[in-house]
Amino acid sequence: MPDEMKLLLQAGEIARKVKSEVIKLIKPGASLYEIAEFVENRITELGGKPAFPCNLSINEIAAHYTPYKGDKTVLSEGDYIKIDLGVHVDGYIADTALTVRVGMDEDDLMEASREALENAIATVRSGIQIREIGRVIEDTIRGKGFNPIVNLSGHKIERYKLHAGISVPNVYRAADTYVLKEGDVIAIEPFATTGAGQVIEVPPALIYMFVKNKPVRMPQARKLLNYIKTNYSTLPFAYRWLQKLMPDAQLKLALLQLDRAGAIYSYNILKEIRGGLVSQFEHTVIVEKDGAQITT
Repeated sequence: MPDEMKLLLQAGEIARKVKSEVIKLIKPGASLYEIAEFVENRITELGGKPAFPCNLSINEIAAHYTPYKGDKTVLSEGDYIKIDLGVHVDGYIADTALTVRVGMDEDDLMEASREALENAIATVRSGIQIREIGRVIEDTIRGKGFNPIVNLSGHKIERYKLHAGISVPNVYRAADTYVLKEGDVIAIEPFATTGAGQVIEVPPALIYMFVKNKPVRMPQARKLLNYIKTNYSTLPFAYRWLQKLMPDAQLKLALLQLDRAGAIYSYNILKEIRGGLVSQFEHTVIVEKDGAQITT
C-alpha cells in the first residue's frame, strides 16, 4: 500500500497542477482543441499519462465531449465549461473536474455541485454505505434549487480501471448498499442542472474503449484494432488520438466496424434531456478509517 499510495498521490498532484493551469486558458474565443491538447501534453510533461481523453463539455452537454483535429468549437462568454481530466502514473489514477463560467464569476449552479462535492467528501469514511453519499449530494443540490443528474455517477477506481464496477451515486437509492472500505479509491462527481436531471446519449462518439479482440474484414479496421490493443488496451482513448493514422473517412468507417463487431465500446456525448445547463465538480479520494484523503 505505501507504493500504491505514493503513486496515487503523485497522479493527484499532477492532476491538481494541470487543473490550476488550464483555468488560465478559459476565456471567450478559446479553442477547445487547443485546451484539450494543452491538458494532455502538460500531464505528460509532468510525468504522468492521460487516464482518459480530456472532456470539455459546454452548457447542456454534461460529459463525453472531447474535441477532434479540425474542431472549430470555441468558448463564448457565459458558457459553462466542464473540464474533466484524468492522470495515471503506472496505472494509478486521479480523476478530477471543475466547472468554469467563461468570463464570469461562480454562480449558484456551480456552487450547488461544488458544495455537494464538499459535503459528500465530509461523509466519507470506512464503513458507510455509498447510498449515504448519494443522499448528501441529492439533498445539497435540491436544497439549492437545482436537480442532480440521476443517471450520472462517480465510481470506484482500481489500477488501470477507471470504472471498477462500483458506482458512487448522485442521488439516494436504497439498493446502493456497497460499504466503503479503508483503502478504497473513489471518484465523487456531483452534477447539478437547471433541467430535468437526466442525460441522454447523442452522436457523435468521440471517446472509445477497447473491449476484446474480434475478427473484422476491413484491412484498415484490423490495422486500427492492432494499434488500439497495443496502445490503449486498458483505458479510454479519443478519436483525436487516432486521426494521425489514416484519413477521417477511413477512420470513421474502421471505428464503426470495430464498434459493430464488439471490439470497442463507443461513448456517445451525454446531453441534459431538456437542454438544461449543467455544472460538475469532482475529486478522487482515498477512503480512510475516519475520513477521506483528497488526492486531486
